Amino acid sequence: MLGLMVIAGQTLADARTGRNGRHDLIGMLRQSVFGRVAGYEDVNDADRLGRDPAMRGIVGGRAATKQAASTSQMGRFETEWLANDANLVALADLGGRWIDQVHSRRPLNGIVLDMDSSVSETYGDQEGTAFNGHFACTCYHPLFVFNQFGDLERCALRSGNVHSAHGWKDVLEPVVARYRGKFKRRYFRADAAFANPEVYEFLEDEEFKYAIRLPANQILQQKIGYLLKRPVGRPPSEVRRYYANFSYQAQS
Repeated sequence: MLGLMVIAGQTLADARTGRNGRHDLIGMLRQSVFGRVAGYEDVNDADRLGRDPAMRGIVGGRAATKQAASTSQMGRFETEWLANDANLVALADLGGRWIDQVHSRRPLNGIVLDMDSSVSETYGDQEGTAFNGHFACTCYHPLFVFNQFGDLERCALRSGNVHSAHGWKDVLEPVVARYRGKFKRRYFRADAAFANPEVYEFLEDEEFKYAIRLPANQILQQKIGYLLKRPVGRPPSEVRRYYANFSYQAQS
């Protein structure tokens, strides 16, 4: 066992002041995580899931013999207890600690980091949401860093109207710091939104090799235009046969 929830228990602080809490913080974290894994996007179904034997076993403690946390309890857990300032900082670092635990069991020869933004469309009047012209919707515009295995190294929830690379250093720097001095082979990949000298200089100072797409521009197009032209000549016989068969089928 990797003991990932043990690490979470050592990281997160239980700010509840009452003495008769039915479920501990880590049990409720398990319920929150495994509820999403089961396909439930929020905690609206927590009452029903709380009676499920598998969920009760996952949460543990009193839930094993009675019932897991209710919808109202899970709502307070996610919006109050888990969302205090100390736990928000801890949660930002938790994914990296989990990944380090996995790597301690399965050593790597190198690391590849991929950085990109995404769209999380919203409905209603959520705090921080805004219209994004590129995605043509009202949304959040989160920023992510993944490694080559698809593990989420770090992320940031941002307003919908910020640039794709907004706040890149606050998200990337802690990840780079974790891998500093661990591997000789360290790589970074990103799209054209991150093509700016500040990103290049930061990566070079940290001795990362990088592949970042350049934004399209007229000068670049002129310089590489000869590489973009299709080769002149008859297509291979296999291609000709394919189009002959396709034409025959289309006419039949």
